[in-house]
Amino acid sequence: MIKILRTVGRYFMLMGRVFNRPERMRMFFRQYVDEMEKLGVNSIGIVLLISFFIGAVITMQIKLNIDNPLMPRWTVGYVTREIMLLEFSSSIMCLILAGKVGSNIASELGTMRITQQIDALEIMGVNSANYLILPKISAMVTTIPLMVTFSIFAGIIGAFCMCWFGGLMTAVDLEYGLQYWFIEWYVWCGIIKSLFFAFIISSVAAFFGYTVEGGSIEVGKASTNSVVCSSVLILFADLVLTKLLMA
Repeated sequence: MIKILRTVGRYFMLMGRVFNRPERMRMFFRQYVDEMEKLGVNSIGIVLLISFFIGAVITMQIKLNIDNPLMPRWTVGYVTREIMLLEFSSSIMCLILAGKVGSNIASELGTMRITQQIDALEIMGVNSANYLILPKISAMVTTIPLMVTFSIFAGIIGAFCMCWFGGLMTAVDLEYGLQYWFIEWYVWCGIIKSLFFAFIISSVAAFFGYTVEGGSIEVGKASTNSVVCSSVLILFADLVLTKLLMA
């Protein structure tokens, strides 16, 4: 328990150093753009690919499991839309990104720590936490909502492709279900949740990487710990935010 409290305290102390005004705004924006490309743009491909196939699989599973003459055929489209909007494109997709992006951040900062690059920045009088971590957090918070939006569209396209090429049902029935009783707030719920998840992924991974001690083995452990801790916190935050936003 004491170890957990100590870790939480170190995390908040580090965040206190991170959220200061950058000494050179021009350098910050340059790093911010680079991190957007490295952490966000380079992840769009895997987001689109996974969302496309998940949308197709969800449509197929729902059609096979609720194939009942008493159930309207457009129900498949309605349930697919709700799953994509409320859970997959925000929560599950962020869990996947926690493994890809989070491990990347933790490994990068951990390597900089054990090679004493961070110590060199500190010696030069640079706030290394602000210089290295703030652009990553800002980039993730900016790009994650865009990736959630792309994920929703990719999942819907996957559902249509399953209808067109899989012969499960007509695209007209699917389209009617996708449009039936559409609540715009559900889209905003996914985007709002993704903002919190983006902060959790980037800040937790940066904490484990920045505070690593030892050699290359510890860097690998820090990367693993960041993914596990981020995943648990995302699930907990998902529970709390869903209760608050959907109440």
